[in-house]
Amino acid sequence: MSDSPASPTPYEVLGVASTVSHEELRRAYRRLLRETHPDTGGTAARFQAVQDAWELVGEPDDRARYDRGEAAYAGDVSADGAAGNGFSATFHATRSQSRGATVRARSYGHPGGQARERYLHLMREWMGRGTELDDPYDPGLVRSAPREIRHLLAVALAEEATARAVAGLGIGFTIWNDVSVHPRSDAKLDHVVLGPAGLFAIRSADWGSEVKLSKGDIVGEAVDRDEEPFHDLLRDSKTFSRQVGVRFTGLIIVVPDDALAVPYDRIERGRLSGSLLVRRSLLPQVLRNGANAAGRESVDRAFELRTRLQESIRFV
Repeated sequence: MSDSPASPTPYEVLGVASTVSHEELRRAYRRLLRETHPDTGGTAARFQAVQDAWELVGEPDDRARYDRGEAAYAGDVSADGAAGNGFSATFHATRSQSRGATVRARSYGHPGGQARERYLHLMREWMGRGTELDDPYDPGLVRSAPREIRHLLAVALAEEATARAVAGLGIGFTIWNDVSVHPRSDAKLDHVVLGPAGLFAIRSADWGSEVKLSKGDIVGEAVDRDEEPFHDLLRDSKTFSRQVGVRFTGLIIVVPDDALAVPYDRIERGRLSGSLLVRRSLLPQVLRNGANAAGRESVDRAFELRTRLQESIRFV
């Protein structure tokens, strides 16, 4: 079971409220074991998910620890890569991420800022007016929140993780985060990255479960049927391109490493041909090498693009 804030809680997997008695929880577990077993028409993945959920909350002591928020999500990683407790409320994209680091990529904007603002607003709204919210990132509180609120935190963490991943690319790269697509639109590009291999529009995503490419877009158990992540990215990148007067070399959607069964996948046909779905750890390599070596920018062209972007970009 993924420990992303966006992933289903054990209670959601078992189809019960977090307040049910232990006996009700056990009955739900036993029923789902029968229903999801591959020999009775279920799938191995669903059967394993039920067992993983029971492992987290099946014993009263384990359930109490889970409800208190112990063993925080792996998405909570400090600047030096060490796991922390709870979720940091701040992020510094330009702070050195490793010992001995020297020149970093230029980075502007606040990665994950919009998603965190929305998360905090909805969390306070969900808790109720007048309720004291000492730590909105307390793991126990996060786990008890509705999935749509948890998803916003997962998005913020994903955007921050991408910013950390690309910060070490070096002085030849410039990164803009949380970029407004158009002055009259709330849409944004999570990251715009300019380097020798070209100009890329990037979305950071975390659905809390495995995803893949199918029929020209992303599908997965937690991806809504009407979601079209790559088509949305294409639309927003085109709006931005017309507004600023630039053309993107490629479109990339980045997901956690455990969300993609292969290192990367590419859309081969249609308007989105060449667009990449990439594991986060592979993103720096993709941005260095580019999706197409023939598309590499000259130094003069890259400088011209950076000047135009720096003058034109606005942040959400």
